[in-house]
Amino acid sequence: MKFYNSVGPNPRVVTLFMAEKGIELPEVTVDLRGGENRRPPYSSDVNPAGQTPALELDDGSVLAEITAICEYLEERFPAPPLIGTTAGERANTRMWTRRVDLKICEPLTNGFRFAEGLPLFESRMRCLPEAAAGLKAVAQDGIRWLDPLIARRDFIAGDRVTLADLMLFAFLDFGAGVGQPIDPAATNVTAWYDRMKARPSATPN
Repeated sequence: MKFYNSVGPNPRVVTLFMAEKGIELPEVTVDLRGGENRRPPYSSDVNPAGQTPALELDDGSVLAEITAICEYLEERFPAPPLIGTTAGERANTRMWTRRVDLKICEPLTNGFRFAEGLPLFESRMRCLPEAAAGLKAVAQDGIRWLDPLIARRDFIAGDRVTLADLMLFAFLDFGAGVGQPIDPAATNVTAWYDRMKARPSATPN
């Protein structure tokens, strides 16, 4: 297998996932800032959506989308489980992963793209600068929604780290660097973030 990596929170979700599992794969770094992901051969031979990350499988086929890549890696390398070992555990992880993605990660990312990231993204996708402030507010609303729900547990989906934690951490860590820090009033999310940041998987290589 071969992993196509770049800067940004999306690839980082997968690198965190692999680090938690102890997976090491050959890696190709894609120049996202230089637009390498938006032109051939990447856009023609790897991912026609022009996004990172991507995972080339042993048979030469390619997977994109972070949840699909992580689901595949979970099946190939089941220990330690980061999605689940039972139908109930897997469903619970997927539920929380979807919740944090829709309520926090997605609006946070587009809030950045349509504001601070506009010079990079306006020639690559439809951007709505007028929506940036509202999207950032939606992400903070999502954080405040999550805060009381994790008051009595160490991780988002329960008592073990899962894909939901890795996804949210990657995006909140990104947000902290682009003007979207966690609301200090969200004390439970802040404590959870500090625990995640202390994990060996969060340490840059």
